[in-house]
Amino acid sequence: MAFLEDGNHTAVTEFILFGLTNDPVLRIVLFTIILCIYLVTVSGNLSTILLIRVSSQLHHPMYFFLSHLAFADIGYSSSVTPNMLVNFLVEKNTISYHGCGIQLGSAAFCGGLECFLLAAMAYDRFVAICNPLLYSTKMSTQVYIQLLLVAYIGGFLDGCSFTVCFYSLVFCGANEINHFFCDLAPLLKLSCSDISITVAVLSFSVGFVLVVTVFVISVSYTYILVTILKTRSAEGRQKAFSTCTSHLTAVTLFYGTITFIYVMPKSSYSMEQNKVVSVFYMVVIPMLNPLIYSLRNNEIKGALKRHLGRKIFT
Repeated sequence: MAFLEDGNHTAVTEFILFGLTNDPVLRIVLFTIILCIYLVTVSGNLSTILLIRVSSQLHHPMYFFLSHLAFADIGYSSSVTPNMLVNFLVEKNTISYHGCGIQLGSAAFCGGLECFLLAAMAYDRFVAICNPLLYSTKMSTQVYIQLLLVAYIGGFLDGCSFTVCFYSLVFCGANEINHFFCDLAPLLKLSCSDISITVAVLSFSVGFVLVVTVFVISVSYTYILVTILKTRSAEGRQKAFSTCTSHLTAVTLFYGTITFIYVMPKSSYSMEQNKVVSVFYMVVIPMLNPLIYSLRNNEIKGALKRHLGRKIFT
């Protein structure tokens, strides 16, 4: 049953997800592409985590954060991709009321965690480049564990705010969501209750995460840029830039799409554009992150070659 009588109105017990397209041929094509992307995402990020765990050369704060970023990417993609793949194979894809809340909360948790981890990694690069002699002190085991705890607590609070706000909404019968997952914007449109407080809470939650993490990243890279420009050696400048390239690429991709979804006025883009951008930042970016860090990082490539060499010759 999709609806239950609850007092003077009909309560929704499940939602219908429209998905990306109704074209049967395009659905099969998209299913194949997104399934491949998801498999690469899971295998690539798991490989990153395992490589960092088994390689003593990678037991540094930067890679410690990277392994947790890979974990966040797996969770972020897994919160929506399996359900989206089912959507391509069935005529009408439904998700339960509580399943919708769990999906929304888990995506918010992983997204918030990723933001804080990217900020922690920016701070790590700042200390490594601007204060190299004090790096072992300022990025001690105690410090980076504290930064990691802050990242998980921040992600948890962000996820809780989305979950609580979802359960505060009242749905009076309309249950069709024009999206491939339980996104906040279409849910707010379906609600028949006063959403002003909910919107205020969610705006504060998203705004706090974005402002704090963007501030840390911006300040860190401002100091990094100043330090690099003061470096007289061209080789030194090149080395400093190379240690930041992967992180800057990941930051640009993630925050660029997040800004499009949550910061730009809703009137400036259509729901179809929203879906495309959502696929990019929730499905494609989690696949790209391990590729970005492995292809642009000589230490990771070196560790991978050493362990592959051992497997081949043993």
